[in-house]
Amino acid sequence: MSLASMISWLTLASPYMALGALVVSLIAVALLLAIRRRFMRLAFGRSGSIEESIAILLRDTKELQHFRIELEKYLKNAELRLRGSVQGVGVVRFNAFAGSATGGGAGGNQSFSAAFLDEELSGVVLSTLYSRNHVGVYAKPVEKGSSSFELTTEERDAIAKAKLSIAVHKKHASPADGKVSA
Repeated sequence: MSLASMISWLTLASPYMALGALVVSLIAVALLLAIRRRFMRLAFGRSGSIEESIAILLRDTKELQHFRIELEKYLKNAELRLRGSVQGVGVVRFNAFAGSATGGGAGGNQSFSAAFLDEELSGVVLSTLYSRNHVGVYAKPVEKGSSSFELTTEERDAIAKAKLSIAVHKKHASPADGKVSA
């Protein structure tokens, strides 16, 4: 190939090469603008720099970690307080003096025993005995479902109802997913 044929070939090809370079440069500018737009969406803060954006994200992450620690402490404290609260209530109404010679059944079903228990089955059972002339109120401590004092049948029934109330409440609460079934 001679020098003259090379020059004629370059003369013919140069406009196409220039057009190709223009197309490549336009594509490069379009990509640059797209990348710049993406970068601007990614960067925030006053200066819009990626370093400031990372610093803001790190600060926010630390704040969220601190908030999570505080929330866990609060929830543990709330859980401890809830375990000590009344979880189950059982009430039994009865006629304390039915068929007795002194009361003559005058009390009706106004007497009752009411048990108030926490999650550990500890609490109190209150009993009231009503008659026409007298009202008596009695309280007995309950630890782990029983009392160190002798319990009447009605008091034992009230404690059993309170235990059942706790069991039903626990059954409907699902701690695995944090949801309560209706």
